[in-house]
Order: sequence, then structure tokens, then C-alpha cells
Amino acid sequence: MEFKNASERYAAIGVNVEEALQRLAEVRISMHCWQGDDVRGFDAESLSGGIAATGNYPGRARNSEELMADIRKAYSLIPGKHKLNLHASYRITEEKIDRDALEPKHFAAWVDFARAEGIGLDFNPTYFSHPKAADNLTLSHPDRAIREFWIAHGKACRRIADYFGRELGITALNNVWIPDGTKDVPGDRLGSRMRLKESLDAIFAEKFDKTHMADAIEGKVFGIGVESYTVGSHEFYMNYAAKNNLMCLLDTGHYHPTEVVSDKLSAMLIFNENVALHVSRPVRWDSDHVIKLDDELKELATELVRCDALHRVFIGLDFFDASINRIAAWVVGVRNMQKALLYGLLSPNDQLRKWQEEQNFTNLLVGLEELKTLPFGEIWAEFCRRANVPEDGAWLPEVRRYEADVLAKR
Repeated sequence: MEFKNASERYAAIGVNVEEALQRLAEVRISMHCWQGDDVRGFDAESLSGGIAATGNYPGRARNSEELMADIRKAYSLIPGKHKLNLHASYRITEEKIDRDALEPKHFAAWVDFARAEGIGLDFNPTYFSHPKAADNLTLSHPDRAIREFWIAHGKACRRIADYFGRELGITALNNVWIPDGTKDVPGDRLGSRMRLKESLDAIFAEKFDKTHMADAIEGKVFGIGVESYTVGSHEFYMNYAAKNNLMCLLDTGHYHPTEVVSDKLSAMLIFNENVALHVSRPVRWDSDHVIKLDDELKELATELVRCDALHRVFIGLDFFDASINRIAAWVVGVRNMQKALLYGLLSPNDQLRKWQEEQNFTNLLVGLEELKTLPFGEIWAEFCRRANVPEDGAWLPEVRRYEADVLAKR
């Protein structure tokens, strides 16, 4: 009865709840594997290269079997079928092999896992936590031999992502992010950016079927150890992507504190067929906190709906919190992304657009404000019930039982 009454409330403002639920069920969110083990991966002894995970909560996954089990548990508490985002450092092999020589076979176990779970896979070259990235320089390094190593890594990762897409029938996003930059003010910006351009040209020279693999590049304002200068800035990547028909990936933590990605989406979508997102929550900087259902997340998701871009945007998550239960972090994050999308789908966007075009800003303001108190929670609860996953208030005990039975024994 509560769902019926809630649906009627939304129908009164012109929103078809059943249509909203159907559209939400079709959205695949890419859940990042690295929340489960604090970005450690399986090929490095320590985390480095401007990446840091803080906290010492017990139960971190220590190998591929534990990580897969934890991911599987998280998916059991999240409505729908999604994707898993992998870094190259999560290869599964007994071979002693460096990153420049990675092959699809080193990720076959992940393809088997994805097929069994009914999910897709995305991929990222890992340009950190490696001796050849110790000085926060990779594709722009002055040493040609080091650049060639990382170029070979980038080429290998594109072939692996293409393998994912071909095997699973779901387009795999391959996203390039590098930590390159300087701690203090550089003496030469142009030279390092020219080297980065040449490296990217080499990596992207090989052409792939975009139905299997899609390329993206990701910029950043600054990072740990590169506080003064980032080679791969947003301006660099936006121009490179536009010139080379690639996707520009927007990470919600990679901007100045007063910038919001929700405002950027419509501008990007006008000039780009597709856009990619890494959704995180910065606290004063790119701190990768678990995403909350806050105003910016709702505005980000609503903008995707208003732009009719759910089929044009690759949505991935990117946070890692080692101070809380890692499975709970995944579940909170993915469910919050879904809630934000549902909030946008339950908005009377045609009416809001009409009021704006008529310059009826009073109705627009009132409509947006009254939307906030409609019975959104009951529609979300019905979405969970239909997906046979626990509603809010019921899933955390499942995580606690898993923690007692599995995580606490690690």
C-alpha cells in the first residue's frame, strides 16, 4: 500500500514510477575492485605513486580468492547487475611477469568470475606502486627507456580491455590515469607535456572495435607528491580527447573545491558522444571518501537524466576507505549512486524545463523544493524488493554476519 500511495504522489506531478524503475534497472555501475584491499593489488609490496588508503580496519582481502568472495558478497546486497572495475595490478597468475608484458590470459580468472556473476568488466593501467614510477613520472619521464616501458604497459592494457569486451559482450572501458608531476614549481611544463602526448599517441595508435573496448583519459588538479604541477591536467586531456576522438573521464574528486562536475556534464555531452565518470567524494581534496547521497551526487545523477545521457555515460565509482568495513563501503556507495539516479528519474524534468524556458522561476523553485519531501524512500524500497536484495535497514546485519564468519578470521 505504501508503494501504491507513493506512486500516486509522483503521478500527480507527472512522473511515471514504473518507467523510472525500469530505466534504473538498466543502468550498470562499475564497482571498483580496489576498495576491497586498500588498492594493494597483487603485484606490488607497497602502495606508492601518490595513492594513499588510510585506516586499519580488520578484514582486508589478501588475495584474489578473498577479494572475489568479498565482491560477490557486496553484489548480493546491491540491486541489479553491474560491472567490476579492475586495475592492471590485479592480474592473477603464477608467472613472474612485469606490467609491460601483461596479456589477456593473466586476467582470464576475472573473466570467469564476471561471467558467473553476470557482470561486465572495466580496466585501468596501473601507473603507480612500481619501481619505474617511484619518482611520480611515467609516460612523461625524461628517460626514454622508462617511457617505453609504460607505453608497452598501456598498449597491453588496451588489448586486455578489448578481450574483456569480446568475451563478455559488454563494452569495457579502459581508462588511463598517470601520477606524473612535480612537488614544487617546475622549470619546464611544455617538455613533459610534449612527451606525454607522444606516449599517448603510441599507446592509442592501434585501433579497436569500440563496441568491445572504449578508451578514456583522466586528468587531475594535483596529488600527493605533485602538489604544484600535474602533467596530465584537465585542459591537456580535454584537448587530447577532442582531437583524438577519445573519452574524457571526469573524476568528481579531481577538481578545485568549489568546482562541481554536475555543471560540466551538459557542456561535455554537447561535444562528445560519450563521457566517463569516476564518482568519489572529496573532503577538501581528492580524498576518495565513500560517496554519500548528498546534494551534489543527486545533482550529478539528475543531470544525467535531464540530458537523456544514461546510455552515453560510463559510471564508475572510485573511493577507498580502510577505516570502515570495506564491503559496507561498497554497498553504501553503489546503492547511493543508484538512489541518486532514481531521484533524478523521479523528477518531473519536462515540467521543470518548461518552467525555466517560460522564465517562471517561482514555480521552478517551489517545484524543486517540494520534490525533496516526496516519498522517495518507498520507491527505492520497492526497487530493492523487486531485485530480491535487502531494503535499507536490513543489509548491514548481513555484512556483520559475514564479518564475523569470514573477515574476522583473516
